[in-house]
Amino acid sequence: MTDHGTPLPPDELGHRLTAVYDLVGTLYRRAQRSVEQELTGGELSLGVRAVLTLLHRNGPMTVPQMGRAQAISRQFVQRMVNDAAAAGLVESVPNPAHRRSSLIRPTERGTAAITEVLDREHRLLRETGGGLTDADVTACLRVLGELLTALDHIADD
Repeated sequence: MTDHGTPLPPDELGHRLTAVYDLVGTLYRRAQRSVEQELTGGELSLGVRAVLTLLHRNGPMTVPQMGRAQAISRQFVQRMVNDAAAAGLVESVPNPAHRRSSLIRPTERGTAAITEVLDREHRLLRETGGGLTDADVTACLRVLGELLTALDHIADD
């Protein structure tokens, strides 16, 4: 019988966390398809949705700030911002803190689009089964946070 309160030995921990990585990869790919096909009706790519979500939660941001927040390259974020701007979902405004790095903010249309997507996602996630508790979700977030911290040495660009 395993004591659920005792830290795992390193070898066993490594094997168990590999299983987490495997599930996260599958989860990411299915979530990507869900966002692009079901939640947005094919209107938003996963990258544009990520940009809109960041802006919705954090307010106007620069492209480099968004790249750091998502641990992805500034160049990729810039492409997603360009796509969102072309669709009328975001706009560039002057940044009082930095003349050469504009702030990106959602337009009224962008705010409406991401609000609708997040509402649909919330309704879908409310139906998650398994009797999950607050402790379960807290533990999941802790494990994923530790995995992310373990990869802090990997360059984002």
